Amino acid sequence: MGDQRREKAGTAAMEDQGLVNASLRVLRGCAVQNGAIVAADSDLPDYPRQVQDYRYVWPRDASFMCVAANRAGLRDFQEGFFHWLLYRAEGVRESGLLFQNYHVNGPKRWLALQIDQNGSVLWAIADFYREDFPTAIRDLVKLLADGIVSVWKEGFFTTLTQDLWEERYAYPELKQFHTYSLAACIKGLRCAAPVAPVYAERAAAMERTLKKANRKGIIRTAGRLRDETCDASLLGLVWPFGIYEPDDPLVEKLIGDIERFLVGKGGIRRYPLDAYDGHRRYGIDARRGGGAWPVLNFWMALVLSLRGERNRARVYADHVLNRIRADRIPEQLFPNRIQEAVSPLGWSHAMYLLYRMLADGGKFT
Repeated sequence: MGDQRREKAGTAAMEDQGLVNASLRVLRGCAVQNGAIVAADSDLPDYPRQVQDYRYVWPRDASFMCVAANRAGLRDFQEGFFHWLLYRAEGVRESGLLFQNYHVNGPKRWLALQIDQNGSVLWAIADFYREDFPTAIRDLVKLLADGIVSVWKEGFFTTLTQDLWEERYAYPELKQFHTYSLAACIKGLRCAAPVAPVYAERAAAMERTLKKANRKGIIRTAGRLRDETCDASLLGLVWPFGIYEPDDPLVEKLIGDIERFLVGKGGIRRYPLDAYDGHRRYGIDARRGGGAWPVLNFWMALVLSLRGERNRARVYADHVLNRIRADRIPEQLFPNRIQEAVSPLGWSHAMYLLYRMLADGGKFT
């Protein structure tokens, strides 16, 4: 019996290592020749036919991919992406702001301001260069940090901003902010502090605002109209943004709420009654009911690991690993054979790598 257990564990480890290698190939496949990093490589021959085309640049997704690849020792596309943002992405040099997404050659595709992307890119830059910024990168850091500062005033964003799920807005007249977005900006400004210490001061003031609004629980949107809907992306306030320690009672409450409201048979949905499933046909976004997101399962596993709950974390990771096929991690998992997801999704593979590295004690086997 002991030999059988050891053989099973060894097989699982080899399968996991195969997925590590496959994930690195997926990330490299999302990096195109001009430096852009797309959310998914829809040119793949087995990319599903009736799903959204994700061959566009979401700087947030690209940031997570940059960090995951860097920490896995793959460092041959990140700098190209940072240069793409500086020299190709429309409007960045003029405004210092990153909008919803971009065409591969640089023009804006959709026009909502997702300010969390500024913070995410600053985090990815700091992770890659470790404060040793080349001149051009220092320029980009200053642009993105100044962009955040330019739209923040005494407790709220002064222009309309959209959340990371691209479905909700924070309104300046209501003095609102999305908690995830503000947390990303705080992290980004702290990462930019080696360029100018004032960014750390701004980040500290922003953090005071965030924590004041979340005293009784971590909520989705703060302001004169609050949105307290449970949202699994708020795990980002633990990692990577570091607003709360993993053992903070508010984090314990957040995890409990996610497990109560968003976990179904082991998979984690973005928020209650999520309709988006990525289906695209007849020119219509069908929105036939959302599934579980591997990104969120790995995010939960990562946060639980930071809390020392590694067995509990593995359950969330295994829920995904036991359901994927052909070393491809999709955007969503569905409990039926009708719905099909974007696959492979770069962000899903990035979050797997980041969790896997933590589970292995910081190193890949």
